[in-house]
Amino acid sequence: MSDPVRLQLLKQIGTADHVEGLRGLRDQVHEQMEALLPTRPVEQFNEQLNEVHDAVIQRAIILAEAEMARLGKGSPPVPYAYILFGSGGRKEQTLSSDQDSGVVYEDPVADSAEVKNYFKELCELVVFNLQKVGYPPCEGNVLSSNPEWCLSLTEWGAKLDHWFEEPAWEAVRYLLIIADGRCVYGEHRLIDELKDFFFTDMLNHQIILQRMLDNTMRHKVLLGFFGQLLKEQYGEDAGSLDIKYGAYIPMVNSIRLLAVQVGIRETSTLERIKMLVKMGKMSIEDAAVYDQAFRIFLRLRLMTTEQNDDGLYANNGKLSSRKLTKELTDELKSGLRLGKKLQRAVFKQTMGRLM
Repeated sequence: MSDPVRLQLLKQIGTADHVEGLRGLRDQVHEQMEALLPTRPVEQFNEQLNEVHDAVIQRAIILAEAEMARLGKGSPPVPYAYILFGSGGRKEQTLSSDQDSGVVYEDPVADSAEVKNYFKELCELVVFNLQKVGYPPCEGNVLSSNPEWCLSLTEWGAKLDHWFEEPAWEAVRYLLIIADGRCVYGEHRLIDELKDFFFTDMLNHQIILQRMLDNTMRHKVLLGFFGQLLKEQYGEDAGSLDIKYGAYIPMVNSIRLLAVQVGIRETSTLERIKMLVKMGKMSIEDAAVYDQAFRIFLRLRLMTTEQNDDGLYANNGKLSSRKLTKELTDELKSGLRLGKKLQRAVFKQTMGRLM
């Protein structure tokens, strides 16, 4: 997709006046960018793809606000930030991506129940709009339409305090989700204030670091003891490679834990690597090889199996080994060896902080 074509599509997305039109534009983008994938540098492709996802999501929110006004519900009663988590928060979405979202809104001075109800209805419309545009909802219900993920700033502060005080597996998983949160629409200062709570609590609860380390080490890279690629054994994906959980996620988790420990607020993995170098927490040499490995994982993840289930774009993160040339196989193995090295380094460094 040439820049003029992409810019024209972004302009059309930004002025779409109904969800059906927005869906048509997303379908166009999907088709055109899928064709471009083999020819573009992965970082450029990823940046442009995520710019389009952001534009579509922003427009879906604006259309939901307009629908609320049409229904006589008025405008947002207080400023708010619509937050993306997961790959959306990290600006690492593939062509297919589900919804991982939340909302933080300014503390209302009065009628807090009415304000809460407004955002509940608004978020239900946003999630519905995005489903119609092809984004399936998060299976774990990390969604703005879930009242647990749509809260005022003070409520969010109390929830974070609770998660830090009660470092159960689920609470730690939620805290790591928050670390990847990024404002896609609305008042960015509200997510900044939410992150203030997060990093202040991180300083005061060292025990949480051990739990985060356990979570980070959970996914192992798909490289066997003898250097062989570990393929799926059973089911319809037998013979394929789990790129998402066997390559991409282990590296995302490792870099995120290094970043969170030193207060880095950037959410993209590549930006976190740059900041780790800037803060003297990673050597330039290590950063260069981890950066290269992560780009390989991004490229392969973008090649994983696409599905269109009931109008929803989906992706299971699995890659048929038949799609791998010898060169790509060698690059993947090299990247996975670096992924293992990174996991060992993160474990050693984090344990050193805990002693």
